Amino acid sequence: MRTIRTLVLLCTTTALPGLALGVLVVIPTAHAPTQPESQEDASRPDEIAQAIERGVRLLIEMQEGKTEAEWPYEGVYRVHGEIPIGYRVGGSGIAALALLQARGYPDDERRQQAVSRATEFIVHSVDHPLMAHQFEARYDVRGWGYTYGLTYLLALRKLHYMPDGLEEDIGHAIRFFIDGLEATAIPERGGWNYSRPAGFNNPARQAPFMTGPSLQALFEAAQQGYEVDPEIVEAGLNALQRARTPTGSFVYAGDQGDSSKMPVPGSVGRMLVAEVTLYLAGRSTIERIRGAIDAFVVHWRWLDDRRAKRGTHALPYGIAPYYFHFAHYYAAQAVELLPEHDRGEYRRRINELLFSVRLDDGSWNDRVFARSANYGTSMAMLALLMPNASSPARWSVEAAP
Repeated sequence: MRTIRTLVLLCTTTALPGLALGVLVVIPTAHAPTQPESQEDASRPDEIAQAIERGVRLLIEMQEGKTEAEWPYEGVYRVHGEIPIGYRVGGSGIAALALLQARGYPDDERRQQAVSRATEFIVHSVDHPLMAHQFEARYDVRGWGYTYGLTYLLALRKLHYMPDGLEEDIGHAIRFFIDGLEATAIPERGGWNYSRPAGFNNPARQAPFMTGPSLQALFEAAQQGYEVDPEIVEAGLNALQRARTPTGSFVYAGDQGDSSKMPVPGSVGRMLVAEVTLYLAGRSTIERIRGAIDAFVVHWRWLDDRRAKRGTHALPYGIAPYYFHFAHYYAAQAVELLPEHDRGEYRRRINELLFSVRLDDGSWNDRVFARSANYGTSMAMLALLMPNASSPARWSVEAAP
């Protein structure tokens, strides 16, 4: 006889039908998320600190390239047989950000050297021909370099950790990445997408999981005093709102009318980043954010089914493996926006899920490619570090420079 596990959701109210207060969600053990050997381990500060320390060592060992300056994200997409520059820049920015935020950075010379090499690579990437703001292809991922390169450099600047001699280059690259995002925003409809069948100069369907992080990077740039086009930001926010369906899910691309069916389990990664981004601009609510976190916990099994598997958008919910650690990062970000008294239990639950998929060597990886352990480990570290991270920047047209 199969044992049944029950989980009572923490929400007081939520945007998702069937997930309101008092509803008991029953999850069969066979479908429940795998637990670590000790459920206490995932919530104990010393265990988290040890995992992050191990992650720091692994990331330094994983740094590669001619000058040992990169942590390229590896997916199935190639340009002339090579990992595209957008994945190289974006992946390097994410890994360097994890090294920056981990405790002890000012006293860790080896880490500082790794970050300095990565910073030099990222700021000089603006000279790469495939990082230019003119796109000729119908599918182009350099936008991930703009978004996460910008996110990293702004954090570097905010934390006052800019390597000596690179201050001017960092400022130039920040401006370059902002301009790149503005130049490649989808005309008329707003937002961003790496897949633009009609070309980058024509209207297309935005992808919420690209639009959300791009907007958050622009929010931070504006907060730091950089000029950001408010019309492009507002168009992106409008596009995100149009992508939300009545169930609280978000379509993979476009508006809710572009997809007749978008079940919640296939949307949990996008839901988190989209609701957080909208909330930071005054266009969502804590209740919707809580609903997105609850959906992530309840439907985590479907994300895990696609972790480290071949292919991309597999049935029944069209989940790609690359949503796995992406979703954990934005779930952790979402938790820190909840009322303080609610955060502890949500943190514990998300940390348990993360520790349950940690690999034997102490890394994390949601792809079949060994190299992408740099990305998975970085995103897991950043999720664990989220309670001590600075609050994400908010957006208002009036406050924009």
